[in-house]
Amino acid sequence: DFHRFGVERRRAETIVRVCRLAPALEDLARRGGEAAAFRAALETVPGIGPWSSNITAQQALGDADSVVVGDYHLPNMVAWNLAGEPRATDARMLELLAPYAGHRARVVRLISTTGRHAPKRGPKKRIRSIAHI
Repeated sequence: DFHRFGVERRRAETIVRVCRLAPALEDLARRGGEAAAFRAALETVPGIGPWSSNITAQQALGDADSVVVGDYHLPNMVAWNLAGEPRATDARMLELLAPYAGHRARVVRLISTTGRHAPKRGPKKRIRSIAHI
C-alpha cells in the first residue's frame, strides 16, 4: 500500500511503529512535556533518529530550540550566513547557534528565509524513483 506513495518497506514499518506509539506521544505533548522528553520517546522507535525527532518537535510542539542535526544543507547554510564559511559540520552549526540558545530553531528558520545559501559544488545527484525499483 505504501509503495504507490513512494514509501519503501523499511520506512513504512517505521510509520506503523510510530502510529502505535502515537497515543503516548500525544499524551506527553498534551501534558506540556519537555521537548527533550518527547524527542527521547520518539527516538525509541527503530528508524527514528535525531533528524526526525527534532523536526517533529519543531512542528508538533512548536519547540523554538530544536535544531535539526543530520541534515545535508543546514550546517552549510547556517555557517555561510553566520560566519561566512562555505562548509560546516553539525557540531560547527551548533557552535554558531549557541549564542541563540532557546531560539535556535527560530534563527535557522530566519536564515532559511534569506535565500542566501552556501556556494554549490559539484553536480546534483539524480533522484531515484522508488516506483522503478
